[in-house]
Amino acid sequence: MTKIWREAGFVENDPWIVETDEVKAAGEQKPLLDLDAMIARAEESNDVGLGVLIKPADDVTRLEPYLYRLEIVAVAFPAFNDGRAFSHASLLRQRLGYANELRAVGDVLIDQIPLMLRCGIDSFSVTNATALKRLEENRLPGIPHHYQPTARHAEAGPRYSWRRQSTKTA
Repeated sequence: MTKIWREAGFVENDPWIVETDEVKAAGEQKPLLDLDAMIARAEESNDVGLGVLIKPADDVTRLEPYLYRLEIVAVAFPAFNDGRAFSHASLLRQRLGYANELRAVGDVLIDQIPLMLRCGIDSFSVTNATALKRLEENRLPGIPHHYQPTARHAEAGPRYSWRRQSTKTA
């Protein structure tokens, strides 16, 4: 079972779907297109409100001319040890100035969600049973100290300019 989670809680009736050979968008659902398909659709139409799925090997900078037409960008985490989507999220938020929804899809684990939030990801497609249970219980792990700035700013630490302290603790 897949659920969409944001900091405000679980989202009901989310329209976005990652299409596969077995699953196709139908009715009110909207497809998250792969990068090449989204660019092709944008080039041949004036559509806005598009969704795109960025895979780890994709060049996220190719989205730059189309960002204003995107409603959502989903970054794929195909395995817990593949962190390239963290870089994609940071590039989208900090360098490219993307301001709409940024979603993590794939292997979204509870201990990585705070780090994903700091990179600017604001919604999560969660299938992991432990992560779902902890999110339902509102038990998000905290990270009290950060050694680098990110898309989501933390307060300055009490003693060191290079260490920052979060306002939230778990």
